[in-house]
Amino acid sequence: MYRKETNNYSDGNNSKEYYTVDVLHILKFVFQRVWAIIVSGILAAAIGFCLSAFLITPKYSSSIMLYVNNSSFSLGSTNFSISSSEITAAQSLVKTYGEILNNRTTLERVIDKSGVEYDYEELSKMIVSAPSNNTEIMRVTVTAKSPYVASKIANCIAEVLPVRISEIVDGASMAVVDSAIPNNQKISPSITKYTAVGLILGVLFSAMVLIVLAILDNTIHDEEYILNTYTYPILAKVPNLTNIGGKQYAYYSSHKR
Repeated sequence: MYRKETNNYSDGNNSKEYYTVDVLHILKFVFQRVWAIIVSGILAAAIGFCLSAFLITPKYSSSIMLYVNNSSFSLGSTNFSISSSEITAAQSLVKTYGEILNNRTTLERVIDKSGVEYDYEELSKMIVSAPSNNTEIMRVTVTAKSPYVASKIANCIAEVLPVRISEIVDGASMAVVDSAIPNNQKISPSITKYTAVGLILGVLFSAMVLIVLAILDNTIHDEEYILNTYTYPILAKVPNLTNIGGKQYAYYSSHKR
């Protein structure tokens, strides 16, 4: 509920308009309809639950762990030694090998070996590689729509990647620390998260709608509104004749035909 007021200045040329919002009326309006907020929250939470439980395709992940061996390689007649314990590049090596993993040639070999129906760009988005706990161990995680497909791709990477790296970096090698197994626990979508977000959005949206309706409501509900809004005196009050002493009264009009 709001009212528009105008201030006219003495020179008669300038005027200022502003709106006054009745916060108490808005709170009262919303509180009287709190049931609508509760219902909206429950409905939105139910929609979020149904989306996450039945409509959104779940995704599963499976991981392998590979040990990055100390390696040496040569450029021309000069030999270099790379020790992952000496380089802050235990991770640096893993990052380098991660780039080799996401190379088109490497991924196409993985696709051929696993027999999955993805192109290398799609497969690249499904793979994440990172050092495990800041060590020389490289963790490769594959996310797919099936736990068996995810584990199959991960194990194919464990076979393809060491060979691919040995072709590029002389003397480099990798050892498999842990193979992938199917993990039937889906990683997304989260039913709890979707339900909670639906509940919050439902409550906020319905509350905002009620606040807007309250602000736009210019109906005179009682004499208190007139006293607080206008300076006019109240000369009379019309009683509620439809309910007197707990009895309901009906009014009829008749006319002759």
